[in-house]
Amino acid sequence: MSAHHHVQSSDTAPDDDADLARWDDDGAPPAQPRSSPAAWLRVGAELGDRLVALSGRQDLLVTCRPGTRSGAPAAYFPRLAEIEFDAGLFAPLQPHEVRPRIVGDEERYPAAWGVLVHEAAHAAHSVWEQPADAEPRLVEAALLLEESRIEGSHLIRRPTDRTYLRTSARTLVMPDIANPAFTGVEQAASAAALILGRRDAGILDAGETTAVADLCERVLGADLLATLTGIWTAAHRCADHDATTMLAHAHDWCDALDAARPALPAAPEDLTDLLSGAVAVVMDNMAANDAADLAAQAAVNNAVAARAEAQTRARAQQAGQRRRAAATAKSVFNSRGTTVSPDGTPRPSGNPITGSRKPTAAEQSAAARLSRALRAAAYRQRTEEHTTSPTPPGRLNMRQALARDAQRAAGSIPTAEPFTHIRRRNSPTPPLRVGIAVDVSGSMRAACGPVASAAWIVARAAALTDPDSRTATIAYDMHLTALTRPTHRAPERVTTFNANGGNHNLGDAIDALDHGLDLSRPGTGRLLVIVTDARYTAGETDNAVTRIKRLTTAGCAVLQLTLTKESLHLPGTTPLHLPKPSSAPAAIAKAATDAIRRTR
Repeated sequence: MSAHHHVQSSDTAPDDDADLARWDDDGAPPAQPRSSPAAWLRVGAELGDRLVALSGRQDLLVTCRPGTRSGAPAAYFPRLAEIEFDAGLFAPLQPHEVRPRIVGDEERYPAAWGVLVHEAAHAAHSVWEQPADAEPRLVEAALLLEESRIEGSHLIRRPTDRTYLRTSARTLVMPDIANPAFTGVEQAASAAALILGRRDAGILDAGETTAVADLCERVLGADLLATLTGIWTAAHRCADHDATTMLAHAHDWCDALDAARPALPAAPEDLTDLLSGAVAVVMDNMAANDAADLAAQAAVNNAVAARAEAQTRARAQQAGQRRRAAATAKSVFNSRGTTVSPDGTPRPSGNPITGSRKPTAAEQSAAARLSRALRAAAYRQRTEEHTTSPTPPGRLNMRQALARDAQRAAGSIPTAEPFTHIRRRNSPTPPLRVGIAVDVSGSMRAACGPVASAAWIVARAAALTDPDSRTATIAYDMHLTALTRPTHRAPERVTTFNANGGNHNLGDAIDALDHGLDLSRPGTGRLLVIVTDARYTAGETDNAVTRIKRLTTAGCAVLQLTLTKESLHLPGTTPLHLPKPSSAPAAIAKAATDAIRRTR
């Protein structure tokens, strides 16, 4: 179709003086450009820079100015390696508002960018040359088939450009339908090639083109439409340089129209209006589908942005929690042994620590037994790595050696590897991290002695087991007091304390133990023991459960020791009821052994 010549075979085109002369001839005032042509030179240069990625060619020049020499919105001149581009496609944007060099700027002018993508497809794939003696009608038919062929080829190379190719169809196809170069049967066949050809190339959806397909079938007949469909489908598979095959398809196209014309009824007189209406329906369907796709993509983008924002807030919240935990740990594990308030300041008076004493012989014996149990639980057998090779060193496998000899005798390349080498490596022994948080409110007086003894036993056994093992104990009511600190040295004396406090601050106690012992970091045997009856307010329970959930998610075992049947269970912990407080040291020792045994 002559109105759709986006590939210009001539080297020259009418110049601007001739255009202005035509205005002078009809008596109208000279045409005034909407903006200075020189202002669009930069836009053309930037379009040329982006064209390298679109077309895969670096020798192309883009000329952008108001109006084009060819009369089409854009055109490609193969012999000049030039694409001319009508600046009117950017309306209402002015040249200073168009920045194609910025990736993503094209989203502000999708119609203009779609036309550039279409011309880039011509530049990349319309490389077959028209023979000098080719019939003009065959060339017209070949160029008609070329429109959907090059877009299909471009879509294979750059599938993400489909949206812009759909947009360009609205800009390029409608003028060709409204101003046909053919009439009758050839006009309907041209519309079918432009619309249905793009459907079969994957640019348009089948449901969008139903109106044009039905009208073309009514005008052309089902048999002729099927024949023409086969021709443009075959043209889609034609190589870019194969001019002979393209002209052969064009010859088949013309023959099919000539053969079917006598048997077809006369085309409707208002065929142009009917085709324009059908194509308008296609464009409306495309616009609706594109709008739905944009809405869906926007929803996905919003969901991704919301998720990213939530992750950012979560990371910021975690960072804030780590800073607060570090400040709490620093204030609790102070060198003066003072009790601190929830805000981290020293408590002016009152301390649950009553003194210290020498460990008893039973406690020392229990620490030695626990140390041996921890070492046994932490032991990891050496790993073995078996490798085979065709040459020594290694242990000879006779079966593989015979197989290798048989392969040589058969004249094939030997693949058997008769030597086996075993490499043994020692597995590192995981250290232990045990944090003990003991409730020193008035209802926990019976646990003071056993927990003090258990804290010393665990700390002593951990130090004897591995120099990198650490333990710490915090007594908490509303305030926090460090009974033992997370050092590598075993305590010499047992710290004794009383339980006569009020309220509870288990959340801050867990934060201090977590930061001081790295309970959230994998690679060690980690255990948090909470000795409490859990008779808390709702706010105190929520603060504690949040920390417990964070630790269990990180792989730290959390054990709650209770002394009375009336005690409540903290969600997320493993409850262990001790009818006799004196059994607390043995229960904590067993839990610590299980924790280090589970470490991998």
